[in-house]
Amino acid sequence: MTAKMLAAATAVGLLLGIGHALAEPAVVYDAGGKFDKSFNEAAYNGIEKYKSDTGDSYAEFEVQTDAQREQAFRRMAQRGADPVIGIGFSQAPALEKVAKEFPDRHFAIIDMVVNLPNVQSIVFKEHEGSFLVGMLAAMASKSAKVGFVGGMDIPLIRRFACGYAQGAKYANPAVAVTENMTGTTPAAWNDPTKGAELAKGQFDAGVDVIFAAAGGTGTGVYQAAKDAGKLAIGVDSNQNHLHPGTMLTSMLKRVDVAVYDSAMAVKNGNWQAGVTELGLAQDGVGWALDEHNAALISEEMKAKVEAAKADIIAGKIQVHDYMADNTCPL
Repeated sequence: MTAKMLAAATAVGLLLGIGHALAEPAVVYDAGGKFDKSFNEAAYNGIEKYKSDTGDSYAEFEVQTDAQREQAFRRMAQRGADPVIGIGFSQAPALEKVAKEFPDRHFAIIDMVVNLPNVQSIVFKEHEGSFLVGMLAAMASKSAKVGFVGGMDIPLIRRFACGYAQGAKYANPAVAVTENMTGTTPAAWNDPTKGAELAKGQFDAGVDVIFAAAGGTGTGVYQAAKDAGKLAIGVDSNQNHLHPGTMLTSMLKRVDVAVYDSAMAVKNGNWQAGVTELGLAQDGVGWALDEHNAALISEEMKAKVEAAKADIIAGKIQVHDYMADNTCPL
């Protein structure tokens, strides 16, 4: 065993308590950390709500290296954690391997499908929520130029980008959409400096609203928007409070609800394996309106977005899913 692997195993062992059987949920966070103010933090909020509502405790682990993933899942399963919840598509190979080793334990994964009888796969229709915030971006833009900053360049993030562009073009066919990705490795989820640089480049080119789907990297985009007197759109969690007056809205992805529901299902004895897909119709995605951005959203903007939401749910508006064929027809 290498020194790095030994350190990983030791960290997991200390976290879960060697020799202590768990009768509680466990969460393995993805790269970026549980306090990324975005994707992982939404999962954290969900398991915290579970703890508050039930009085039960839970185990957790923040992945720092790929070697830690499998170690964490296996140790949690060995100690009796139930369910064991993996946050993010990157967890799939490790979770699948460990789930096969523990067929009587319940597992769940967010943002990926693992076809096993003891795994619950929870995925989202991010393109639907992104369509709505794309509409808001186009309606708020004074330059008719809007931007997108993604984290790791993967099909999932291009699904966000494609839905956003479709929504922007729906609201204003003449709008121009600029798109940048932060990188091609997991480090792209936690690089606020690079996020700020990409945002500044877009602002210099005339963009005045940017949607960031980039995990912790997005905080750099939001700060750059504030500094430039422009607008930004948050993702996953409601990030409107980060910079009131700068954050036009946030595209909500209810990872918190998914984590909470999975843990509660095991507790209540009604957990089911299989794929659960959450879109606008299931309130799995949406957009945030609160006291922090109310002044930026006119009644006309709100009405148009809510009308589009209803039409998407009814099937009158078809939002193309990039992950269906890796294309984005506009």
